[in-house]
Amino acid sequence: MQRFQPWLTELWLIGTATLLVWLPFNWFGYGAEFLIVALAAYLAWHLYQLRQFVFWLSQNARAVPDNVPGVWHEIYHQIYLAQKRRRRTKRRLTQIIGEFRDSTNALHDAAVTLGSYGEIIWFNHAARELLGLRTPQDVGQRISNLLRHPKFVEFEARSESEAVLEIPSPLDVNLTLSFQILPYRQGQRLLMVRDVTRVHKLEQMRQDFVANVSHELRTPITVLMGYLETLSSGGEEKLGRYARPVSQMQQQALRMRAIVDDLLLLSRLDTEHNRLKYEPVDVPALLKTMADDARVLSGNQQHEIQTELDDNLGLMAAPKELQSAFGNLIANAVRYTPAGGQVTLRWQCEPGGGARFEVVDTGPGIEAQHLPRLTERFYRVDAGRSREVGGTGLGLAIVKHVLERHGARLQISSTVGVGSRFACLFPASVITVLKR
Repeated sequence: MQRFQPWLTELWLIGTATLLVWLPFNWFGYGAEFLIVALAAYLAWHLYQLRQFVFWLSQNARAVPDNVPGVWHEIYHQIYLAQKRRRRTKRRLTQIIGEFRDSTNALHDAAVTLGSYGEIIWFNHAARELLGLRTPQDVGQRISNLLRHPKFVEFEARSESEAVLEIPSPLDVNLTLSFQILPYRQGQRLLMVRDVTRVHKLEQMRQDFVANVSHELRTPITVLMGYLETLSSGGEEKLGRYARPVSQMQQQALRMRAIVDDLLLLSRLDTEHNRLKYEPVDVPALLKTMADDARVLSGNQQHEIQTELDDNLGLMAAPKELQSAFGNLIANAVRYTPAGGQVTLRWQCEPGGGARFEVVDTGPGIEAQHLPRLTERFYRVDAGRSREVGGTGLGLAIVKHVLERHGARLQISSTVGVGSRFACLFPASVITVLKR
C-alpha cells in the first residue's frame, strides 16, 4: 500500500481541487467547459513532464532532479533505483567476464567459442598462437573456412563431444594439435585445442625403444634356444641331473620369444597407420580351424570346445590380424578355464546390422575393478597364475589394437565363479555375405 501512496495522494488532491473549483463554474452554467479546459491543462502538464522525463533518461538517469513535482517524482525515483541496480549488475557481469577471459587467456590450451553454424564468437590468446586466429577480422568467420585440413572439416561437421582429432598445426607441420569440440551454451560449442607434440615424441620414443629392443632380443633368444635344443636332443641319459634345468630353460626361452613376438606385433600395429588392405575372410572356416587348435592346446585338460557359427557371415578384414586377435581370445579362455570346463565360440549377426564374435568360458571369472584395465600392456589380474599358464600380458592389448584398426570394439563382461565373456563387435561396413 505504501508504494501507491504518492499516486493516491495526487489523485485525492487533484480530485478535491477540481471539485472545489468546478462547483462555482457549474453554478453559473460553465461546469462542462471547465472540466474540458482542466483536463486539457492537466494533460498538457503531464506531456511536459513526460518530455522532461525522456530527456532525463537520455542523460543516463544519473540522479533524480529536485524540482520534479507530484507523482512524477516517484516515477523518477523508481527508474533511478532500477537503473542503479542495472548498472551494479552490469559492472558485476563485466567483472566476471573479465575474470573469465583473463583465466582462459592464461591457459596454454586454445579455447574457441563457436556459434550454431560454426562461426567464431570468441577465442583466447593461445588460439592466436596455435591456430593463427586474428582479432577482430576472424570473429564471425566459420572455423572450417580458416582451418582447411580435410580431417578437421569432417570432424567439425560431425561434432561428437567425446571424439578427439589429432592433426598437424596449420602454422607449423612439426607441431601436432589435439582437437575436441564440447557442448557449450544453448546453440554454441567450445573448441579446445592442445599441443600434444611432446606427448607424441615421447610415444614415438617409447615405440622405437620397444621395437629396437625386441629386434635386438630375437637374435640372442634364437641362439639360446638353438643350443638348448641341441642339449635336450641328447636325452636325459646324457644330461643327467641337468635334464630338468635344461627343460625349464627351454620353457622360459619359449616364453621370452612369445613376449618378443607380441611386442613386435604391437609395435607394428602402433606404427602402421596406412589403410588396411581388406579382403574377404571366411570367418566360420577360420573359427572351425581355431577350435581344433584350441582342443589341441587343451590337451589333458579335456575342455569342451563348442562352436555356434553363422556359416553365411564373413568379414572384409586383414586375415592375419584377425587371426591374431581371435587366437588370443580363444587361447586365454582355454588357459584360464579349469580342466573339464567349457569354452564356446559364437559368430552371429547383430540386430543393428553388424556382427559379433564371442568367446564365453566357465573359468573363475574376473572381479569388476579389473575389467577396465584388462587391455593395458602387461596388466595382470593374478601375476602368478598368468606366468603359470604361460601368458605374456599382451594378448588383450593386441586384440584391442586389431579391432580398432577394423573399426570394431571389444566388450568384456565377467562374473566371479561363473565365467567371462569377451565379445568383438564389428560394424556393418565390414560385413560380407559368403557364397557357399
